[in-house]
Amino acid sequence: MNEENRKELWSLIQETGNRLKNKLPTSSSHPKGRNPYAHILLMIKLKFKLSYKDIPDEKKGILKKFIKYIEDNPR
Repeated sequence: MNEENRKELWSLIQETGNRLKNKLPTSSSHPKGRNPYAHILLMIKLKFKLSYKDIPDEKKGILKKFIKYIEDNPR
């Protein structure tokens, strides 16, 4: 992914993470609360089998929709 798209997506991940603070379900594995930024990055890696930085530029739109899906369906 090119630098411009990486920066745009990182900004979107941060904004989405900010909105997900205190909205993820509690977990006994995370007694101090879950990290929404790490959650988003993990979900991307599980879905695409790549870091967000390594996803091809042509899949940027799909990735943005997936980040929105994560926000709409916190788990």
